[in-house]
Amino acid sequence: MNGYLFLVAQIVLVALNAYLIYWMALNEEVQGLWVEIPLFLYTILHLAGFFVVQPNEGRVLVLFGKYIGSVRDSGFHWANPFAIKKHISLRIRNFNSEKIKVNDKHGNPIEIAAVVVWRVVDTSRALFDVEDFEEFVGIQSETAIRGLATSYPYDSQTEEVASLRGNPQLIAEQLQKELQTRLQVAGVEVTESRISHLAYAPEIAQAMLRRQQAQAIIDARKKIVEGAVGMVDDALRLLSEHHIVELDEEKKATMVNNLMVALVSETQAQPIINTGTLYS
Repeated sequence: MNGYLFLVAQIVLVALNAYLIYWMALNEEVQGLWVEIPLFLYTILHLAGFFVVQPNEGRVLVLFGKYIGSVRDSGFHWANPFAIKKHISLRIRNFNSEKIKVNDKHGNPIEIAAVVVWRVVDTSRALFDVEDFEEFVGIQSETAIRGLATSYPYDSQTEEVASLRGNPQLIAEQLQKELQTRLQVAGVEVTESRISHLAYAPEIAQAMLRRQQAQAIIDARKKIVEGAVGMVDDALRLLSEHHIVELDEEKKATMVNNLMVALVSETQAQPIINTGTLYS
C-alpha cells in the first residue's frame, strides 16, 4: 500500500505512545502498562512494514512461504511487516558468452561467441521457477548458441543457402527467437542478441583461408572472362557493321585468340605489329 498514508499512521502511533507514557508518569498510573506495552510493540512492528522501491527494480513479497504479490512501481510503500521483501533488478543486462568451439553444419570446427541483451519481466517466475535465473540465462544462452552453430554452415557458396558469416541478421533473429523460447520459463525477455565472434578453429584456419582465397580467385577469373568475351563480341560486331575489314572464320578465330590473351592475361600484353598482309 501507499507508504505515505501509513507514515501518517505511524506518526499517530508514536504520538499516542508518548501521550500514554506522559499520562502514566503524571498520574503515577501503573495499570496503563497493559495498554502501553502492546501498543508499543505494535508501533515497532508497524515500522518494519515500510520499504522503498527504486526505479527499474522489483520486490517480491513472501508471507510465511506463500507468494502474496510483487511491487514494481517505484516509490515509498508499506506491506505486511511479517512479509519477506526480496529484491530483483529489472534493469537491462548483457551476457557476453565465452568463445565456444563447435562444429558447424558441414562438420568444420569453428569458434563462436554471442552477446545477449536481456531483462527480467516477471519477478515471481525469475525467483521461484528456476534456481538461479542469472546462471540459467548463461547456461541456456550457450546451449542456444551451440544449437544455432550446428544448424548452419560457416560459409556458403550460394546466396540461396543461409550461413553464419553471410547472413548475420538472419542468424541474430534466429538466436533471439531460440533464446526467448528457452528463457520464457524464467520470466526473462530477450531484447537483442547478436554474434560477437566468429572464426574457424585454429587447426583448420590456414586451410580454410587458402580455400577462400582460391574461391575468390576463381570468382574474379570468371568475371574477367565474362567481360573479355563481351568485349571481343562487341569488337567483331562493330568491325562487321562498319565494314572496316572482312575476316574469314580462321582470321576471326585468330583475332579472338589474340584479344582473349590480351584481356585475360595478368601481365601486360606486348603487341606485335604485322607489316605484311593478314595472310602473311
